This record gives sequence, C-alpha cells and structure tokens, in this order.
Amino acid sequence: MKGINRSNKDMIQATITGQRQVDFVELPTPRPKADWVLVKVHASAVCTEYKSYLSGRETPVMGHEGVGEVVEIAQSGPVKEGDRVVILPQYPCAKCDLCRAGDYVYCQDNYNFKDFNGSISGSGTFAHYTLKPAWLLPTIPDEVSYAQATMAIDGIGASFGGFQAINVSSSDTVLVTGLGPVGLGAIVNTRFRNARVIGVEPMPWRAQRAREMRAIAVLDPTDNADILPQILDLTDGKGVDCAVDCSGQPKAERLCIDATRRRGRVAFVGESGEDLTIRVSPDMIRKGLTLVGSWLYNRADYTKVMQVIQQSPLIDLLISHQMPMSRIQQAFETLAKGESGKIVLDPWQ
Repeated sequence: MKGINRSNKDMIQATITGQRQVDFVELPTPRPKADWVLVKVHASAVCTEYKSYLSGRETPVMGHEGVGEVVEIAQSGPVKEGDRVVILPQYPCAKCDLCRAGDYVYCQDNYNFKDFNGSISGSGTFAHYTLKPAWLLPTIPDEVSYAQATMAIDGIGASFGGFQAINVSSSDTVLVTGLGPVGLGAIVNTRFRNARVIGVEPMPWRAQRAREMRAIAVLDPTDNADILPQILDLTDGKGVDCAVDCSGQPKAERLCIDATRRRGRVAFVGESGEDLTIRVSPDMIRKGLTLVGSWLYNRADYTKVMQVIQQSPLIDLLISHQMPMSRIQQAFETLAKGESGKIVLDPWQ
C-alpha cells in the first residue's frame, strides 16, 4: 500500500475507525490449514460498508466481494496455486443439507473465523490476502478480468438468485425498485433474459445509467404524482409480471406487491431494517402472488452467473468506477451520493 511501511510478513487491511474515518492496519498474513486456501486479493467491490462509514460504526474487517489468485494451499483439493478465483461469501460448514444442496449462504452452522484461524486476519477482502474454504473458490474464465469477476457476487449474483426464484423469462415485464449497484445489476439480468424492465429510482445518476441500460422507463418515487398508475399504464392496466426490490425500503416493497399483476411473482433482494405489512388475503390469496426472499444464488448456478458477466454488453456500465484501495473513502462518498454503479477497488494500490 502506497505510503505505508510494512514488513514482508504483514498484510494491509482496511478498517473503519469512526464516522467517515478509514484506516489501514497491518495484520499478520494468515496461513492456510486443512482445506482452507490463501488467496491474494486482486479486486474487491464496494457494498454496504459505506453505511458503517457514514454512521461511524467501527468495523475492523471489511469486504466480502473479492476475487484473486490462489497463492498457498495446505492440502490438495479443487483449486491449485495460480488459479484465478471468485471468493464466495460466508464461512459455511459444507456438511449440512443446505450446503450440500448448494444453498450454502443459508447455512446455520458457519465457522467462527477467529476461532478457526486464531485471529481476524484474512477474513475480509479489502485486504491483501484472505482465507477461504477451497470449495467456495470457483475459477474465473481466462477472458474475464478480475474487476468483471467481482460482479459474480452482489453485482450480478444478488439479483440473479431472485430471478431464478421467480423464473423471469423473455415474455415478462419486470419492475426493479432501487437502482443502486444491486438494482442496476438486476437491470443487467433482466436485459440478459430479453425481458422488459421498468425501474424506480430517485437519484438522477442512477436513473440515467438505468436508461443507458435500456430500461423502458425509470420513474421517480419522489415525484408528486403516484407512480402506481404510471406502471399500470405501461402494462395495459394489468401490472408487471414480476418485481424485484433491491432497495430494502418498505414503500418500494409495497409498490412491488401492488404493481404486480394477479398470479405474478415478487422477489425481495434488498436488505431491510424496517417492517413491511403484508395483507395475506388481498395481497397473496386474492391476487395469487408468489412472494420470495432471496440471498445470493445456489452454488450450482455459478456458471450461469458467469455467462451473464461474459456475454452481457452492459457489464462495463454496471462497473462505473475502478479505484485503488488507498482511495476507499472517495469510493464510500461516491456511493453514498448515489453517483455510481459498482465500485471496484485494487487492494495493492
């Protein structure tokens, strides 16, 4: 890291130390053991860490959207030194029914990283190195850059799981509420499936980027006019076939339910700290809606996610910024202003 002196045995990890304060700390470079692997992080995408940055919540380890190169292994396994890999999130047990079925992100028996490793060093991807179980390191195709490969986690992956759950097809019109980085990724997924997409987003930069991604309409929820009638007008009065909320805002979640046609499908992808009131009879029984929650995608769908990254012409619009990690505060500020898609950091600059 430029401007930071360190020994060869130490690595750098970004940490939030206070409100709008980021520091870079030296930690011992971890060593692999059992089936865990040491990965040199070449790129890591920014996600909700900026919220801790704004609030001042101290966060000693950050980053969960990393990619890199396997540099050390403790035993033979599915990856080898030199492999370029995506670093999938969490530390699941690999043994339970959910893990074995590919739904590892829902594992109820995750490893305690500090207990297993002896320290927190290597548990984040805003760092030089990270440790991960080998089975959570799918390889990156040669023609995909490290920055593009980070989209296999939340950029494309978060909404991809929701799209799989509600079976979005080319015959559908899809409503996407909240066009932050995950919502813009949902537009990429919609267009890749040749479906029509209507977006809802108040931030001008994001709305414009969604139009560049060929959304048929982007509606501003802060306008005085009710946008539900506008959505109905765009769908011949029936409502959209599917809706995906990426905002985590109850008003947007409510709009997804109200704007979806009878027998339609709704996926909730955005994390929410507030309660949504669902009226079982009018919302679900009388309309026949399918409502699902989705947190990433099944491990078996990794190759399908990578196909989107390889083939979609919109990936480079989704990745709006690439920066050195030394400018992580600028990345957080840019994201907080709503003036970016996915921001990818290089931990070695």
